[in-house]
Amino acid sequence: MTGEEGRRFPAALGALAHRDFRVFWIGQLVSLVGTWMQSVSQSWLVLELTGSPFKLGLVGTLQFAPMLLFSLVAGVIADRVRKRRLLIITQSALLVQAFALAILVAAGHVQYWHVAVLAVVYGIANTVDVPARQAFVVEMVGKEDLTSAIALNSASFNVARVVGPAVGGLLIARFGIAVAFFLNALSFVAVLGALLALRVEGAPRGARGTSVVEDIADGLRYVVRTPVIGLVLAQLLVVSLFLLNYNVFVPLLARDVLHAEARGFGLLMAALGAGAVLGAVALAVLARGRARVPELTAPAVVLAVAAVAMALVQRFGVAALLLGVMGFFGIVFTARTNTSLQLLVPDGLRGRIMALYMLVFAGVTPFGSLLFGSVMEAWGVAAGFLIAGSCALVALLGILAWWKLSTGGTA
Repeated sequence: MTGEEGRRFPAALGALAHRDFRVFWIGQLVSLVGTWMQSVSQSWLVLELTGSPFKLGLVGTLQFAPMLLFSLVAGVIADRVRKRRLLIITQSALLVQAFALAILVAAGHVQYWHVAVLAVVYGIANTVDVPARQAFVVEMVGKEDLTSAIALNSASFNVARVVGPAVGGLLIARFGIAVAFFLNALSFVAVLGALLALRVEGAPRGARGTSVVEDIADGLRYVVRTPVIGLVLAQLLVVSLFLLNYNVFVPLLARDVLHAEARGFGLLMAALGAGAVLGAVALAVLARGRARVPELTAPAVVLAVAAVAMALVQRFGVAALLLGVMGFFGIVFTARTNTSLQLLVPDGLRGRIMALYMLVFAGVTPFGSLLFGSVMEAWGVAAGFLIAGSCALVALLGILAWWKLSTGGTA
């Protein structure tokens, strides 16, 4: 892509100057709407089948556990194979998973164990998909437009978070849960069509003639030699473990505190996504390059304080407002973390480092889902928010204090 073509777009939209990224981005947006419809529908389905916050958290654990177990291997795969072809395989697997769930629900035969098994299938496919997709972006746009691309991807993810849950909640109320699963399966056709239309292949960058174990060790050694990456990953671990378990927190808030039905649940998730869209837009307009450590810590601290405040919520409007705040600062933190890591990492290690990013970002979510599903079942929703926000706040401030003492706060 020529610089002349790139100048047709303002800097915030510079990634859209690249034809392959435009095609991919549009396909992803359609698919993500379907994914969020399935996410809220699956959570509501589990509550209808079991009524158990613990079992809701267990499904989240099963869905994200493969990320914990296999993400490092998936990162090696992303560095060794052509990323476009790998993504075609993973997106096809996700289509089949959604269609199977739709058929079971429509036929009236769905049971909790079906949802649990298909959550594992989703998790395996997603574990391979994510590091390949993350590493593929820079090959479509280059490092100059990487910040723009990540901000635009965050915006599309969160536009889908607004549209998908709202539409999903309305579909559940009017037509039943099966329709949302069928539409999600159909949405994967868009992203598969986009992948087939791309010109960039995402050629392998990893070392040849080495074992998977050696490749993983190379990635881990790079993290150890680069302390700022370890620090960023530590902050991400805290936020992911304590603050990003929305699929457990929000349905229980809607049902047990606000006494809202499926439509209300969908609107709360939409408020969360609306805040995140605003955060992504702010990033696209204002953010450039790698964030300094205090710039990463500040939005994470605000996110933790908002979680503590959620423990006091009794009104729907206040809950929606606080979820919007959490969405805004959550996406600012995670997107800036993503950009900083990608700008630091060598091309040949990008798949492995982004696998570590996803291991920390999504791989610890099973523990958070299970932990806070259990806490909320035993002590209530308010206690869960209070414990999550307080623990995160203490850990984040402790990490920042250690960093300032050890480096003088210069990184």
